[in-house]
Amino acid sequence: MPFSYVSHLYCPKCKKTYSTNKKHQLCECGSPLLVAYNLDALRKDLKPEIIANREPNIWRYHELLPVENSEHIVSLGEGMTPLVPMPRLGRDMDVEQLYMKDEGVIPTGTFKARGAAVGISKAKELGVKNLAMPTNGNAGAAWSLYAARAGIQVTVVMPVDAPVITRNECAIAGADLYLVNGLISDAGAIVSKAIQQRNLYDASTLKEPYRIEGKKTMGLEIAEQFSWKLPDVILYPTGGGVGLIGIYKALKELQDLGWVQGKLPRLVAVQAENCAPIVKAWNQKKQVSEFWPNSSTVAFGINVPKALGDFLVLDALYKTDGCAIAVEDDAIMNEQRNVAHLEGAFICPEGAAAFLAARRLREKGWIRKGERVVVLNTGIGLKYTHTVSIEVPILQPGDHLPERENYS
Repeated sequence: MPFSYVSHLYCPKCKKTYSTNKKHQLCECGSPLLVAYNLDALRKDLKPEIIANREPNIWRYHELLPVENSEHIVSLGEGMTPLVPMPRLGRDMDVEQLYMKDEGVIPTGTFKARGAAVGISKAKELGVKNLAMPTNGNAGAAWSLYAARAGIQVTVVMPVDAPVITRNECAIAGADLYLVNGLISDAGAIVSKAIQQRNLYDASTLKEPYRIEGKKTMGLEIAEQFSWKLPDVILYPTGGGVGLIGIYKALKELQDLGWVQGKLPRLVAVQAENCAPIVKAWNQKKQVSEFWPNSSTVAFGINVPKALGDFLVLDALYKTDGCAIAVEDDAIMNEQRNVAHLEGAFICPEGAAAFLAARRLREKGWIRKGERVVVLNTGIGLKYTHTVSIEVPILQPGDHLPERENYS
């Protein structure tokens, strides 16, 4: 059996195909490229029970990943994150079967490690020595650290408002780090110029085909963790939308392999009220989104005013009878506290936005009684300590603790 059953790259717009053994960025028509696999051969050669006996990381699915030689794998043990039942929070929002796919426990602290692991591994296989990317913080951190492990030099440009910890991760990994007094779209424009001038490999979101393949392992894991029986709803905090695109791609591939049966989960793209281009496009039943001016949100990772793969995100929503929903910053912070108080999980603001969306959709009846619902928490809350504001009483030596009514 081959290590990977990767077949070719293809354009979802014009259908042009490309080889996977050469460097490719976008299609000639400007569209992102997607990875295709020889699923007919894989269906005969691989069964779910074989995967069950493998190491608990994303490379357990190596036949469905694009790295063709195992020697090129760059890994920090990423993957197989817990699928955590959330019974108390579920009762609070009247969602009986509520689960959290917790990406906060993965290397580098966010789901971005999945995309970096596969993207960097394939870049190494293709002989890439220098790459560049814009980032809202976490992707740059992940790619910088994995690139350091691979011996690849990285140039990163991020907004000055990105979480400080992500700067530190890039810097300590040896990346060439720059801050821009603007948004990720401004960082992208700077990186684009540098790539043209210096002939760097473009690792921007969806401008290389392999980040999606790492992200899709979230969908593969959810299916396996539910014993190949799919949930009813999956909610995903959506900026660039690569994770949602990847989850949809994974579920379609599993369907084609015959490993899952029935209807696919209804996918939900969750955005912030002050940066909701996908939500606006979905409400208007459009195939692409418009640039969202003056975007801002406390959930910084989804502050993406225009996603290159917006048409792929919207297609996934339409094809699964899903939806897009925007939530407000104050309520996001309240939901972050709810999750911590009720379930003991310190999640990121983006994850809190997705839990809040589940609450709102249950209130509207869109999520129905008894449905199994999975919320993606895309990172650990410790990366966003600035979002938590508290005042703590200071005691002097010998003081007694004040009485509290709820002491028992």
